[in-house]
Amino acid sequence: MKIAEIIQTIEDFAPLSCQESYDNSGLLVGDKAAECTGVLVCLDTIESVIEEAISRKCNLVVAHHPIVFSGLKKITGKNYIERTVLRAIKQDIAIYAVHTNLDNMRLGVNDAIAKKLGLVNCEILEPKQDILKKLSTYAPIASRDVLLNGLFAAGAGDIANYSECSFSSEGLGTFKGNEFSNPVVGQKHLRSDEAEVKLELIYPAYLEAIVLEALFKHHPYEEVAYEVIALDNVYQGVGSGLIGQLEYPMVAKDFLSFLKVQMQTALIRHTALSGKPIQRVAVCGGAGSFLLEKAIQQNADIFISADFKYHQFFDADGKIIIADIGHYESEQFTMDLLSDLLKASSPSLLVCITQQKTNPVHYL
Repeated sequence: MKIAEIIQTIEDFAPLSCQESYDNSGLLVGDKAAECTGVLVCLDTIESVIEEAISRKCNLVVAHHPIVFSGLKKITGKNYIERTVLRAIKQDIAIYAVHTNLDNMRLGVNDAIAKKLGLVNCEILEPKQDILKKLSTYAPIASRDVLLNGLFAAGAGDIANYSECSFSSEGLGTFKGNEFSNPVVGQKHLRSDEAEVKLELIYPAYLEAIVLEALFKHHPYEEVAYEVIALDNVYQGVGSGLIGQLEYPMVAKDFLSFLKVQMQTALIRHTALSGKPIQRVAVCGGAGSFLLEKAIQQNADIFISADFKYHQFFDADGKIIIADIGHYESEQFTMDLLSDLLKASSPSLLVCITQQKTNPVHYL
């Protein structure tokens, strides 16, 4: 397989357009036209990971965190970032990062945490706006089902837990072709009346190219009449954090013990425990303090994340328990997620999870 094909699999799952503006996800080093000998999945691309890729004959490293984040002006090997990039280039190893775009997907980083904790009825804690668009098009009534099926297959018409959602209204369309036209119905230079159906469907903006390709492929007219409108609606498929419920409530202390085991963390920094049981749980892999207020607003009993500063713990204000489980610990199962995704897409592809413990934080 070409590296480009593997990248396409990842970006179909976590489109680059869904990353945050400050991020640097995507292909950071290497030639996407090269044949892939194997993939090594990791959280952090550091020197030892590149050495492992060499020894395991993997010429593509897929990482969660971008090794190049704010740009490099020089590559002289003066720090671990420059040394890692130099080594990868010399050994023809490509480095690809899938960071906040994977964080923001409904079935991404936070879903991996939710599955470990057995959460049900999960929703995105802070869904994104300005993601959805509405497509309207006009077609002969007889073409309605073929066109709808093509648009549904392209990903249009999904609303929360429902798929194949659309609205149809019938009317009379008119058109007159000039001397260069080749009308499917009617004749050149004569105005035609055609019983038509107006179809309206929504879709996430990152699928626009695929949806429009399907529209042009399945629409019978030589010239397709359509319009695209940006929507302000929030979209539950993309956003920050996740909130769900335990099947049964747990005593807070027991839940923290359970959390420690399930997330394989050496310790949990947390706010004071109340007598209230834990059932409604909010999570955010990595640094998630920016979502604390959202978790409180949505009546979460506990917010599980990482990288809280001392004074930020006061912001719980007795309304919620903050549980800081560590940055690496909160994201470590992302490696399994990516490995499973690539193996399912290409069963013959060599996909390995790094054996390096890249967590820079150690505990006594």
